[in-house]
Amino acid sequence: MNAKGYLALVLHAHLPFVRHPEHEDHLEERWLFEAITETYIPLLRVYKGLMADGIPFKVTMSVTPSLANMLADNLLQERYRRHLELLIELAEKEMDYTSRTEGEKHFFPLAEMYHNLFLETRSFWDSYQGNILKAFKEVADTGQLEIITCGATHGFLPLYQQHPESIRAQIMTGVEDYERHFGRKPRGIWLPECGYFPGLDRFLAEAGIQFFLVDTHGINNAKPKPARSVYAPLVTPWGVAAFGRDQESSKQVWSSEEGYPGDSVYREFYRDAGFDRPMDYIRKYIHPDGIRLNTGIKYYRISGKGDLKYREPYNRQWALDKAAAHAANFMFNREKQIEWLHGQLGQPPIIVAPYDAELFGHWWFEGPDWINYLFRKIRYDQSVFELTTPYDYLEMHPMQQVAFPAASSWGDKGYYEVWCNGGNDWIYPPIHRCSDRMSNMAEAYESASEKEQRVIRQAMRELLLAESSDWAFIITTATAVEYARQRTLVHIERFNSLYEMLLSGNIDESYLGDIEYKDNIFPQINPLHFKRR
Repeated sequence: MNAKGYLALVLHAHLPFVRHPEHEDHLEERWLFEAITETYIPLLRVYKGLMADGIPFKVTMSVTPSLANMLADNLLQERYRRHLELLIELAEKEMDYTSRTEGEKHFFPLAEMYHNLFLETRSFWDSYQGNILKAFKEVADTGQLEIITCGATHGFLPLYQQHPESIRAQIMTGVEDYERHFGRKPRGIWLPECGYFPGLDRFLAEAGIQFFLVDTHGINNAKPKPARSVYAPLVTPWGVAAFGRDQESSKQVWSSEEGYPGDSVYREFYRDAGFDRPMDYIRKYIHPDGIRLNTGIKYYRISGKGDLKYREPYNRQWALDKAAAHAANFMFNREKQIEWLHGQLGQPPIIVAPYDAELFGHWWFEGPDWINYLFRKIRYDQSVFELTTPYDYLEMHPMQQVAFPAASSWGDKGYYEVWCNGGNDWIYPPIHRCSDRMSNMAEAYESASEKEQRVIRQAMRELLLAESSDWAFIITTATAVEYARQRTLVHIERFNSLYEMLLSGNIDESYLGDIEYKDNIFPQINPLHFKRR
């Protein structure tokens, strides 16, 4: 096929590192369990289904280091398996409840659907012995999935410019941890929150990164002005390619007002059995403290705005038909867009369409079906464009314009305010002080005793965890504010305790062992990345 252009679908799979062995059932660990059930395994099953049917596809997907460490963690794997067994049990209970309760009988096929879905999820999970990173690697090894990395703990890099050691440590730790999981070095990176500042490309080049993504204005405000807007990458002075987000394709999927996920036939996210069922009935399947939670069993479609009580029953076939129609619409729009751009530019454009992976399946239940339909339609129902990855595009078109991308992010208002404002700016002064101390420790690392090196390695873990952009984001969006605040403070406190131990020479091995077990991220962490240069 002589393509007039290319489409690169990029999914950003990320969750903050949440692991609490000190609690039997910790509320925030469910973020991971929900994402595995509703997004990661459904996406993997789509990829596997395409491969089984001999349908070639191309998709790029980040698996952030914090997420990869959780997916590979034995404790969290065991807890997820237990969580899944409860979901299967609840679905069986729902089948019985809906079959014999007047007014609920029309929901029985949906209860049965959930039961089958959870059983299939368990079968997939067990086929990889509870480590679905193996499944991601298996698909990536075919060349159809390009897995890219991210900052170690998703630290918002523009806010650490005064501490280049923190930036280097975030990037290099992410690169090295990627290699531990996937057996090769990453070729690309999803900058945390797409946060970029001029000069960041130097750190990426040092780490061997060949491409990254920025928001639209990061390209359009570049100097010199880009000749082809976001429809071709820019190459930075350090030789790293920057790909910009296409706003048109983003809006069709991402927009809460105009996007596909808001269609009235799709499943309503906010109406869940965990809130609808009587407490005595649902207690076993929510939090032990009686906090009502989403179970993932939802019986209603969006069907309108206003009070959630006024929703109509979900019809799975209607939703699948709509997902197929929306896939066809998306493909048609990309055909027309690419044909027009090809005529204007005189060469094949690339449309880069990046999204949070968790949109597909978790927030938009039909999202994985949409991707499945889209890839199949692109294969059989059009001849204008091809699917690609940023890396493959660079292989085909290595000569690109050299320019300086502009400071940017994909957060609200496009810059840094989401992660540094009057509500969360208190986070940064103590973290910057810790960064200075970490560099001091890194200078002494190679000559330290094994016990002292353990302290330094754990201190680095605590600092990286404190730097996670998720805590500042959660505070800004006012979701789990107290948890985010406590996580920031706990990691700073643990870091400072370790620093004081090292300084005094009085190392509490019991304390050290305890937090090594709790915050066991990055087993091969290298404090030398914090050495001053």
